[in-house]
Amino acid sequence: MKGYKKYYGQKIIWYLITLFFAIVLNFVLPRLMPGDPVAGIASGAVSGMTDATAIQKVYEEYAEKFGVNKPMIVQFGMWAGNALKGDFGVSFSQYPRTVGNIISSSIGWTLALQLPAIIVGWLLGNILGAVAAYIKGAFDKVLLPVFMFISNVPAFGMAIILLTVFGINLKWFPTSGAYGFELIPNFSWEFISSVISHYQMPFWSIVLITIGGQAIGMRSMSIYELNADYVKYSRFLGIKDRKIVGYVFRNAMLPQITGLAMSLGTMMGGALVAEIIFSYPGIGTAMMTAVRGQDYPLLSACTLIITIMVLLANLLVEILYGVIDPRVKAAQQD
Repeated sequence: MKGYKKYYGQKIIWYLITLFFAIVLNFVLPRLMPGDPVAGIASGAVSGMTDATAIQKVYEEYAEKFGVNKPMIVQFGMWAGNALKGDFGVSFSQYPRTVGNIISSSIGWTLALQLPAIIVGWLLGNILGAVAAYIKGAFDKVLLPVFMFISNVPAFGMAIILLTVFGINLKWFPTSGAYGFELIPNFSWEFISSVISHYQMPFWSIVLITIGGQAIGMRSMSIYELNADYVKYSRFLGIKDRKIVGYVFRNAMLPQITGLAMSLGTMMGGALVAEIIFSYPGIGTAMMTAVRGQDYPLLSACTLIITIMVLLANLLVEILYGVIDPRVKAAQQD
């Protein structure tokens, strides 16, 4: 137990250090973008005014309100202190709407879309890879190469293909949004069926690009384990093949857990493009709006949440490794 405390303690310390530097970068990088978003907000308030002094005063009031007239280190201190309280300020691009309100209305759509899609893709990929390694035949020579090809299609490319084929040409599914624009969110069957219909293309665009990579990894590890000495010895002893295969795939699954963590990282990276392509109201679309509107508070909040979720996913994998991998257990006991 003492060894485990040291193992987990070191992991947590490194993740906290990583989080600190990520927070600093999340604050600084958006503010290095060219342009002055406060001037855009102030220009709307001074529309029709001709007095230069009054216009300058309005600008200074907005600069003071948003804190952009203070030194960078002071801005960071104020932002970090407010962020710890859950207050990320007011959005520049959607003023006077708060960043917290935008995030809370977006993050649910992202999690509901991408977590199930990545888990389904991970499970299907591992099953396909295991079957290809054990049964071979058509699975190994036909299906696996097909999914390998699909997995190399970029996220935006897969989204555009599905959008063009099933949305525009066949008209099977809606092309944008999370539900019909004429509907008000409620628990009626009309609304739920609209959500399910809009969900299909973004969901499968993520699943399809996830399957191939996972299948390749699982197939390689399964072939390695099937040719290991302990498998040959077990078969020599007359142990049932079903039981041996169970151990083989259990050992082969260990690196795939890392693959799941990497997929969760992808969820907060390239897979967000699917939201933008399909105008899905998630974090990806909110980030695109923030970039276009030079919305520092919203962009910093989105990237911070993404960073925290990726770090938590990887930390969870580290913890799982410590529990299920006998090699880690033995190392900590020694």
